[in-house]
Amino acid sequence: MASAELQGKYQKLAQEYSKLRAQNQVLKKGVVDEQANSAALKEQLKMKDQSLRKLQQEMDSLTFRNLQLAKRVELLQDELAVSEPRGKKNKKSGESSSQLSQEQKSVFDEDLQKKIEENERLHIQFFEADEQHKHVEAELRSRLATLEMEAAQHQAVVDGLTRKYMETIEKLQNDKAKLEVKSQTLEKEAKECRLRTEECQLQLKNLHEDLSGRLEESLSIISEKVPFNDTKYSQYNALNVPPHNRRHQLKMRDIAGQALAFVQDLVTALLNFHTYTEQRIQIFPIDSAIDTISPLNQKFSQYLHENASYVRPLEEGMLHLFESITEDTVTVLETTVKLKTFSEHLTSYICFLRKILPYQLKSLEEECESSLCTSALRARNLELSQDMRKMTAVFEKLQTYVGLLALPSTEPDGLLRTNYSSVLTNVGAALHGFHDVMKDISKHYNQKATIEHELPTATQKLITTNDCILSSVVALTNGAGKIASFFSNNVDYFIASLSYGPKAASGFISPLSAECMLQYKKKAAAYMKALRKPLLESVPYEEALANRRVLLSSTESREGLAQQVQQSLEKISKLEQEKEHWMLEAQLAKIKLEKENQRIADKLKSTSIVQGVGPAQENPTGVNAGGQEEASTKAVLEPIHSTSLIGILTRTSDNEVPDVESREDLIKNHYMARIVELTSQLQLADSKSVHFYAECRALSKRLALAEKSKEALTEEMKVAGQNISRLQDELTTTKRSYEDQLSMMSDHLCSMNETLSKQREEIDTLKMSSKGNSKKNKSR
Repeated sequence: MASAELQGKYQKLAQEYSKLRAQNQVLKKGVVDEQANSAALKEQLKMKDQSLRKLQQEMDSLTFRNLQLAKRVELLQDELAVSEPRGKKNKKSGESSSQLSQEQKSVFDEDLQKKIEENERLHIQFFEADEQHKHVEAELRSRLATLEMEAAQHQAVVDGLTRKYMETIEKLQNDKAKLEVKSQTLEKEAKECRLRTEECQLQLKNLHEDLSGRLEESLSIISEKVPFNDTKYSQYNALNVPPHNRRHQLKMRDIAGQALAFVQDLVTALLNFHTYTEQRIQIFPIDSAIDTISPLNQKFSQYLHENASYVRPLEEGMLHLFESITEDTVTVLETTVKLKTFSEHLTSYICFLRKILPYQLKSLEEECESSLCTSALRARNLELSQDMRKMTAVFEKLQTYVGLLALPSTEPDGLLRTNYSSVLTNVGAALHGFHDVMKDISKHYNQKATIEHELPTATQKLITTNDCILSSVVALTNGAGKIASFFSNNVDYFIASLSYGPKAASGFISPLSAECMLQYKKKAAAYMKALRKPLLESVPYEEALANRRVLLSSTESREGLAQQVQQSLEKISKLEQEKEHWMLEAQLAKIKLEKENQRIADKLKSTSIVQGVGPAQENPTGVNAGGQEEASTKAVLEPIHSTSLIGILTRTSDNEVPDVESREDLIKNHYMARIVELTSQLQLADSKSVHFYAECRALSKRLALAEKSKEALTEEMKVAGQNISRLQDELTTTKRSYEDQLSMMSDHLCSMNETLSKQREEIDTLKMSSKGNSKKNKSR
């Protein structure tokens, strides 16, 4: 804030100083002008004084001379008065003397007359000089008054400036004192900052060493692990898939659709033109229904009958080209392979035109040689023959340029990319030439048809055929004009779209690379489509921010729960393994039990058979049931050994069977209770361990967060230290600049004071000189 205030004050003082300097310059100029004027007036005054002195001297000399002459006149008059009575006495003696006196008197009279005239002239000059002196004196007094007024005004301005300068000097002195105090405080802060900068330099050195080591490690990893840069080589870069430009593809498809419509119209018009030309050959100049036509026209008609096989493929080729341009492809000359097929179809049609051209020219010559042909009709036929030649030449030219455009998709070296724009412009020129040729054909054929309709032998069939040919020619002209205008309107877009290709490269190098790029593009699109899955509902951003700290510090964090789930899954798998183990053990025990029971049953059967042999021999006709009952009772009374999961149990009678089963149940229940108790204890221990592990993990996360915050705070401290050092450097520089500015301003003030003192001295000298001049003028 203080630096900003000082800067504002300095700017104000600089503005005032610039204003005062400008005023001072004006005052200097005025003073210099007045000095020059006063010097000129002084010179004039000197000249006038000199002239006045000369005149005064002349006046003095003249007055003295006049006094002398007056005295002499008086003396002469006295002598004359004395000499008159003497002359009466001595007339005789005085005649000679009178003659002498008269001569002297005439001389004196002449001299006196001259003196009087000279005196008059001097009086007139003195009067004029006096008047001129008075006039000059009045002018000088008025000018002196104006100069005194201007000097007073200048003195007032100088006094105001001196006051302002004194005030500014006082302000600057106060600011200087404040800045000195601030400079002392800043010097103390600068010392502290120097100490901090030394510490920061040490830390910076350590960080530089650390970062240089990391940089070397990362560079080695990059050199070993990172693959090559494929954009460096054009062969590899051509295989990269360019960014998908859907707008470009839609525009190209739209343009291709319009071109397809124009080509379809053109194909229809060509078919009609060739078909109606064939019909005309059959009618004129000889009607095939009346007489046989010439072999030339028969051959020509046969060739024209095959026109559909050459014209229809043009529409098919353009349709295939339109179908090849889709939204998913990249449409440039290297990828438009179907343009080659269209060029081939156009070439076949050109061959057809070349084949029928000589027959057409001969047919026109045959018409000219017929007796029905007039001179006007012959001229129209000649013009039409020239037009047919031009039409074939224009189609050949167009096929040449279309073939050149088809080369990049088949032969990479066939056409350079620098020539694409010139080829496209030439295609547009060829289309315009085709339109001009068709206009000439339409014009000449119209004239030919009107002349033929006026012939007396013209039939209605010929008139209708000519009308059909004219309509097809008009359709051809309109179609050619539409195609030419369409191509000329879009040629700039075609030229601009040629640069559409791989990034940072001139384009596709070969058709093979373009084909590979399209395959990669399809694979990439399929991969992106496979990756596209519906997004799950997520937590709102505000809620996620609110729960972030809770989630980070919670014991039921995602990782902790995942680990718990993993541990529980491991336990479940172990328990399942144990379950399978015990199930196998149970199955084995069951099999052993069945075998033991079978063995016991076999023993019982054998014993029963042995005991029943004697009674059966004694009483063979006795009841078998009684013997069997006795055997069974004996067998039951005998001790039986049985094995089970618990161990070997001994059974002696039927009364002991419930005891054995109850004993097994008791043992089983005891072990099951013991297993349940142990599993509960194990689960409790596992839960406690998981709880403690989660708490430890949360504490470790908190510790990691605290370390991160500590690192962030240290970074902020470093940045703050750097800012402090930067601000201190700026402060020192601003302090130095302010001191330099203050010294410069003080020097300027001193120089201004010197100039003001000089101006004051000059004004005082001017005043003194003007006062002296005024006194001299007054005295004069």
